[in-house]
Amino acid sequence: MEKVQGEMEIERWERSEEISDAEKKVIQETWSRVYANCEDVGVSILIRFFVNFPSAKQYFSQFKHMDDPLEMERSLQLRKHARRVMGAINTVVENLNDSEKVSSVLALVGKAHALKHKVEPIYFKKLTGVMLEVIAEEHGNDFTPEAHGAWTKMRTLIYTHVTAAYKEVGWAQYPTATL
Repeated sequence: MEKVQGEMEIERWERSEEISDAEKKVIQETWSRVYANCEDVGVSILIRFFVNFPSAKQYFSQFKHMDDPLEMERSLQLRKHARRVMGAINTVVENLNDSEKVSSVLALVGKAHALKHKVEPIYFKKLTGVMLEVIAEEHGNDFTPEAHGAWTKMRTLIYTHVTAAYKEVGWAQYPTATL
């Protein structure tokens, strides 16, 4: 499942395309339906993330030894983290028209994960990819090609801002070329 990507892929991911006003509206409309069930969607995203990328569990002492998706689903700690993740994304989505707020929120997330939690930044790319998969599956009727394109830009925006925070704090392992 894991593969090595070349420098061209890394460079493409480090450049964030501007999200148009129409795309912001599509993201916000789609997100309003997703966020109506934020905890369950967040739990689905994290479970799929940990099943697809079990090495990511190493950063979570409370559930790093859980392999059973049903056990993960019942974990209060996992649910709590799902609410945090969804809350952060919600703040970004609500503030798409305020680039300073978006940068600030994602910088805080990036710095906390770099300095306090020591999470490799590549996991943000992996997590946002899983997020798009789950949203597309659970909200297929709303996830038109236009919505997918807008959310792809949103995914890149999140990863770009978070990794910028890693660079700012001098994260030693950045950049990493594995996915």
